[in-house]
Amino acid sequence: MDLKPVGALATRAEQEAVDDLLASLEGAVLERDGDGVHGGHGARGGLAAASSRRHLLLPVLHAVQSRVGWISEGALGYVCRRLHIPPAEAYGMASFYALFDLEPRPPVVAHVCDDIACMGSALSASLAGSPLPDGTAWVPSPCLGQCDRAPAALVLRAGRHPMERALTGLSSAGEVVETLASAAGSADGVAPAGRSLPPLVPQRDQPGAPELLLLERVGRVDPTSLDDYRAHGGYQALRRALALGPEGVIREVTESGLLGRGGAAFPTGRKWEAVARAPERPHYLVCNADESEPGTFKDRVLMEHDPFAVIEAMTIAALATGCEKGYLYVRGEYPLAAARLESALEELRRHGFLGEDIWGRGARFDVEVRRGAGAYICGEETALFNSLEGYRGEPRNKPPFPVRSGLFGRPTVVNNVETLVNVLPILSGGAAWYSGLGTPQSTGTRLLCLSGAVARPGLYEVPHGMRLGDVVELAGGVAGGRRLRAVLLGGAAGAFVGPSELDLELSFEGTRAAGVTLGSGVVMVFDETADLGAVLARIARFFRDESCGQCVPCRVGTVRQEELLQRLMAGRSLGSPEEELQLLSEVAAVMRDASICGLGQTAASAITSALERRLWEAN
Repeated sequence: MDLKPVGALATRAEQEAVDDLLASLEGAVLERDGDGVHGGHGARGGLAAASSRRHLLLPVLHAVQSRVGWISEGALGYVCRRLHIPPAEAYGMASFYALFDLEPRPPVVAHVCDDIACMGSALSASLAGSPLPDGTAWVPSPCLGQCDRAPAALVLRAGRHPMERALTGLSSAGEVVETLASAAGSADGVAPAGRSLPPLVPQRDQPGAPELLLLERVGRVDPTSLDDYRAHGGYQALRRALALGPEGVIREVTESGLLGRGGAAFPTGRKWEAVARAPERPHYLVCNADESEPGTFKDRVLMEHDPFAVIEAMTIAALATGCEKGYLYVRGEYPLAAARLESALEELRRHGFLGEDIWGRGARFDVEVRRGAGAYICGEETALFNSLEGYRGEPRNKPPFPVRSGLFGRPTVVNNVETLVNVLPILSGGAAWYSGLGTPQSTGTRLLCLSGAVARPGLYEVPHGMRLGDVVELAGGVAGGRRLRAVLLGGAAGAFVGPSELDLELSFEGTRAAGVTLGSGVVMVFDETADLGAVLARIARFFRDESCGQCVPCRVGTVRQEELLQRLMAGRSLGSPEEELQLLSEVAAVMRDASICGLGQTAASAITSALERRLWEAN
């Protein structure tokens, strides 16, 4: 065995980054936790694990990356000593995430999206031939969750006062280069002049749509003001929840028919009831905001433009299920969302909406924001738990399910942002009213992320059951009057449908009957000019890169799938194209049937759907 002890020393800046963060966390988060949150419930190692600081590993690695621009051997060794973690395991964690660098990199870096919605812009190709300012670099990136404003990039500057800026609607490589130069030339702590986020206004003129429920405050309310939020109906739902009591809240959510909006469509009320009845303590609440499905941006919009609603919904869920601690796991590529949530939490604590005694009613609940670091797999709930606990984001075998053994081995409620925010109109209007919206099996409204070749890309709220063709028309139809070629539903893990399927009913039962899925609400439109072969190849590369590698069917299958597509596109089949397609079908079946989690199980879904519907013909 070749053992290589870490001998390098951390620089002063690296030590300060670690020490400053630990001081702030131990003085705030751990003080709020008390000895009931990390006491005696460790999923690994019992009391020894519970008393460690391992769960702080992800935020500490973020601190080093943000201060220095990369994580050196010396910095990693210092982190290990401070958190009492074996170096090999900390290295495994740091090397798992795309936003962490273990090799020297300039302090200013642009992550440039080359995923499905942005790939047609040729932005990456233009940047490859552009000279960059000293001290800067750019790297290709999977989807940044800005598909409604593609093409997009995320500029990061390391330093004592780091800067993170999303660039959207880019028209040329020069805009990225200009922002890089501005970031590199500005003094540390002074944000460079740059493009601000355009105002996002929801589509309020949707014909046939009900009054907006989830987007009613977006574009109308100051997302940084608690007073403005309350003036527009904020915290009325929590007031009713306190009057109903835990059992009454769970009954309302159950009778509303609310199904999870993250793709699995599990009944929310059943999940809450299972955690509420679990005798083990403590209980945890996790808001899964690691929205990484290509084409998806709905949760980002809610967090950026209505952050108080997200936290109010979390508070209701926690009080109903007996959770005193919540974690909001925000995608690492969403700096504005994380900043607005942190600001909202601080204001809510000051005014008694969170903490030891909410509104003087004896209820206790608080929330901690944790940022992901660029790993699609962490959208899977058990991989997310591992990430929060300071381990590689690899999924766990189920059972046990999270309602019995989730975060830190305790009963855990985990819902995504859209699912939780639906609870507010349910309590405000009542379960009977809410269940009358949509269809009997798919109640309520749905947020749909329209992007690609539509005239008006954006986030739309529609009742379940609306036809696909009508949804495309809401967004102005196919841009430029061109013909529709295909629509990708549900994102990279979803499925393609063709022009003949525009009558498809967008509900859980409607898409299920058609053999497709709504997934995370992606509706990505492709016109007659689209190179679907290149799109399928990009999807295959995405899953190859994002596979955690834990199970063989996914680790090997995603690689073989990409190789097969490359051969077909290049006309270099090992046998006939028919034989290659048969092999591709067999690889897809193995991944679907034998992978541990949904990533491998759906890695071939979009590709096989395009082939089965003959939307793309192999050479």
